[in-house]
Amino acid sequence: MENYTLCILKELTQNARKINTEQISLVLDKIKKANHIFLSGVGRSGIAIQAFANRLLHLGFEVSIVGEISSPHSCPGDLLIICSGSGETTSLRSLAERAAANRVDIVLVTMKADSTIGKLASSILTLPGVTKDENNRSLEGFSQPMGTAFEQLVFLTFDSLVLNLMDESGETSETMFKRHADFE
Repeated sequence: MENYTLCILKELTQNARKINTEQISLVLDKIKKANHIFLSGVGRSGIAIQAFANRLLHLGFEVSIVGEISSPHSCPGDLLIICSGSGETTSLRSLAERAAANRVDIVLVTMKADSTIGKLASSILTLPGVTKDENNRSLEGFSQPMGTAFEQLVFLTFDSLVLNLMDESGETSETMFKRHADFE
């Protein structure tokens, strides 16, 4: 039996070194300036963005997952963060078009900056990886299936954004815990 954990960590470490810190700074600025933050993704990217929304809530931001019944109407000055490896997911493209029409700022977290959603976004955080439709042997014959490395790196990148926001705002685990759900 192969221990793939070390292979995965090696791949993620190599990919993380390629992240553009200027793009991270721009995303952080957009988050801090937003009146309300809407977040959306589908599949495993959607799970990652839900976890990010939860931490933004713990930091005190006004957030909503697109599609939930308690999500408010959007307004100019709001921010939509979309996580889509390809930047071409049909439902997310429609969402981005609607947001652009409503003058909502769009951030795209993706592997494909030149995608349809990328062309609508005001800021893009490009993470390295291969989409579910691509096949790449990235590490001496090792390759995770169907965009898995991107999805894993998304989780880590969102957590790094949270840590940056904590540093800048003076938030701690203790202050954030006061905003944690107590009905579970």
